[in-house]
Amino acid sequence: MAALSTAEITDGLKALPEWRLENGALARSFSFSDFREAMSFVNAVADLAERAGHHPDIDIRYNKVMLALSSHDAGGITNRDFSLAAAIGQVL
Repeated sequence: MAALSTAEITDGLKALPEWRLENGALARSFSFSDFREAMSFVNAVADLAERAGHHPDIDIRYNKVMLALSSHDAGGITNRDFSLAAAIGQVL
C-alpha cells in the first residue's frame, strides 16, 4: 500500500475532523473519567487493531490516551490509517 500525498491526507482529515496530522502520523487525544475507562477504550482499540492487522502507537497517561497512526512499511500515512481512525471513532 502506497503512502498518501499531502493533498490526499488533507482531504482525508476533512472526514475525520477530530484527528490531526502530527509528526507524520494521524493523531488524536482522548480524555476519560478515570484510568479504568481509558484502559477499556485502549482494549477496544486493541481489538480493532488486531482485526485490521494494523497497530497504532498508544500513549496512556492516567485518563488521557493519545493515538498515532502511520503505516511504517509504506513510509507514511495510507488509507489503512484512515480506515482504522474511522473505526476507532465508532468505539466512542
